This record gives sequence, C-alpha cells and structure tokens, in this order.
Amino acid sequence: MSGRADERADGYFGELAAALAEAGMPADRVGATLDDLAGYLVESGGDPEEEFGPVAELARELAVPPAPPAAGARTWSWTADLFHDVKMLNEYGAQGWEVDRVDRKGLFVSARDPEHPQQWEYRREPITPGRRQSVLDLLAPDGWEPCGTWVCFEYFKRPRAASMGPAAELTAPPRPPGRAVFLSPKFYALIAVVLVLTVVALLLTLRAGTAEPGGWDGGLDTLLGLLTGAAVGALGATVTLWLIARGRGGRR
Repeated sequence: MSGRADERADGYFGELAAALAEAGMPADRVGATLDDLAGYLVESGGDPEEEFGPVAELARELAVPPAPPAAGARTWSWTADLFHDVKMLNEYGAQGWEVDRVDRKGLFVSARDPEHPQQWEYRREPITPGRRQSVLDLLAPDGWEPCGTWVCFEYFKRPRAASMGPAAELTAPPRPPGRAVFLSPKFYALIAVVLVLTVVALLLTLRAGTAEPGGWDGGLDTLLGLLTGAAVGALGATVTLWLIARGRGGRR
C-alpha cells in the first residue's frame, strides 16, 4: 500500500483497537484480531473502511456475539456456517421462521407470524457475475423468491403451502431457539485441521533449529508454551476470519 493508504489503515486500526478494548475484549485477543485484519487488508489492497465497514460497527460485531431470542419473540437473527446453513434454514423454516434478509453482519433476519405461523423451505444457489437474473427467472415459476445474499450465494425461500396446502400452517409452533450461532461438525473439523497443521509446522521448525549448531536449547516448558500459543492463535484466527467473512458477505 502507498504511504497515504498506510496512514489510513493505521488510523483505522488504532480506532478499532481502542473500541475493542473499551468493549471489554482482552488485549491479546485485540492484538490477534488486528493482525488478522491487517493481513487480510495487505492481500486485498483495499481501503479498511470499504473492506470492513465503519469502526464502531465492526467493533460491535467482533466484540459481542448475537444474542438468542427471548421467549415468545417474533423476530430472530442468527447465523450458521456454509457446511449446514441450508439444513438449519429448513429446520427452522419448518418451525415457522421466515427469513426476510441477510443483514450487514451476515445474520439471517427471521420473523414468525404470531397468529398464523406458516412453514417455509429454503435453498441456496451460487451466483456468478451476470448470472443472478437468469437464476431468479429459473426459480420464480416454482414459487422461489430471493431472501438474502452472502458473498457469491443467493438464498431463496418459498412457503411450504405450495406443496402441503393448509397443513403448512402450524398450530403449536415450538419456542424460539435458545442460541443464535450454529457451527457444524465439519466446521469444527476444519478448525482441528488448522490446529494440527500449525503444531506440525512449529515442530518442524523447532526440529530444523535443533539440527543446526547453536540451535534450540529451550526446555520442555518453553516448548509446551509455544505449542499452546500456536494452537490458541490458530483457533482465534480461524474463528475471527469466519466472523469477518460473514460480516463482509452481509454487507453486499
């Protein structure tokens, strides 16, 4: 980046660091978050505010997870990873939750009719430049309508009354879910792979160091400390990048 761009980035990240600290985020997590964001910005070459949005909004997204709905709530905002987002959409669509949109934070903004809740079904389609309208035209005759965009995917919904008739209306819908973030086993497996690769890379680096004269001479405690730090750092980076990706996608 140019000198002027570097100044803008420094100012942006300085404000973000202060906002995250004020929100109660631990200092080590603030540092790791800023490192991840800065690394992404170097690769993209973009302006920080264009990439991540206003400082205050990004700080709120990173510092505070979405809250579960209160009992009896009619609206609910939630998210899930790409490995099973359609499965979760259909599961809660069958409980009467209709997605209105994907908001700027990447959350599915849902509502349920308190008097006549209807079942909904969902699907996700990849959208490439210039292809969106053709997908809309293809699905519209079967009752599918768009309800949100995330990165290169378009989400579609339709009332299950189209195939079930009056049976699609719920007489006793279940209580609102008790959480708002749904991560699949595949997502956790991805984190595990990242952790393993990080530890292996660190071990190989240490092994290479011991093979040279004057190489590694630290003790076991130091080694365990390095491994633990690497594992925690990799986990934090994976989760942070996932949250950033959801946020960026929601702003499209």
